[in-house]
Amino acid sequence: MTTLLTTLDVSRLVARLGLPQLLAQMVEYLEADFRRWNDFEKCARLASHSEVGVIELMPVCDAREYSFKYVNGHPKNTREGLPTVMAFGVLADVDTGRPTLLSELTLTTAMRTAATSVMAAKHLARTGSKVMALIGNGAQSEFQALAFHHLLGIEEVRLFDVDPAATAKLVAHLKPVSGLRVVVCADTREAVRGADIVTTVTADKTNAVILGGDMLEPGMHINGVGGDCPGKTELAADVLQRASVFVEFEPQTRIEGDLQQMPADFGVTELWRVLCGEAQGRRSESEITVFDSVGFALEDYSALRLLRDRAAELGLGETIGLIPGLADPKDLYGHLMGEAAAASDARRAA
Repeated sequence: MTTLLTTLDVSRLVARLGLPQLLAQMVEYLEADFRRWNDFEKCARLASHSEVGVIELMPVCDAREYSFKYVNGHPKNTREGLPTVMAFGVLADVDTGRPTLLSELTLTTAMRTAATSVMAAKHLARTGSKVMALIGNGAQSEFQALAFHHLLGIEEVRLFDVDPAATAKLVAHLKPVSGLRVVVCADTREAVRGADIVTTVTADKTNAVILGGDMLEPGMHINGVGGDCPGKTELAADVLQRASVFVEFEPQTRIEGDLQQMPADFGVTELWRVLCGEAQGRRSESEITVFDSVGFALEDYSALRLLRDRAAELGLGETIGLIPGLADPKDLYGHLMGEAAAASDARRAA
């Protein structure tokens, strides 16, 4: 049988553990899986693009488990009362192909993206960073702000969005957070001035210049989250040229990330190599670093593992008959007709 975790189950998980603790555990799961990088069969996600958005499948597996995520990206959705990003995911047993978990991933993707940003910043940002600029104050912004505050010690977030209502929403959510100073800025340049970390997390599907090279300061770490599909960028090319650039899965990032602007021989470092000690992260206090984050399937595998483990411990989720329980595994027809007859009998009895 298959366990189903709904959005309500994930909300109950947050209620039981607290968001900071769940984010911290997600970072731990991510780090553990990134350190097993070579155990996984990996590929870039399969994307179907339209004029208004994209729908993607994101698979990954090791010798024991297979996972995939279905996810979309439609910036216009908010005008129609829908999230820009909606997702669900599956864990399956490699030996049998049996799906063991079917889970919501809309809420969870927001948490895993913030946790991945923290995982990278632990190795790429300056030790003791206290100020973060947050450019783009939409659905992902609270998770980024809270993850960096609770897990990396950020004390001040400096906010800018072209939509004042989005910033007002973020301010209202962050106002009760103890020890976090929230500053609303007039533009990107004001927000990034003096920031240790700059997070860009905008939604528009366009080749934008949210952050230019003239805004950089020595020692900054840039957490580029919003540039995540072909034709969608946030960082000017000269930002990448002046920085040491780190990525998740290079073949995917060259197609989808801010890296798509750069020539094929532009050098980058995959983050797993830093976690495994094969490559150096930040090398000096003055170095500028960029994490060109597009979201990779291994991160969703980590998130699904975490949901499964914590839900089992806390008794969350329900068992569903996604796959038929067959008395004779070669007799699908007999099973179907038997179930149909039982349903007819139950309807007549009612």
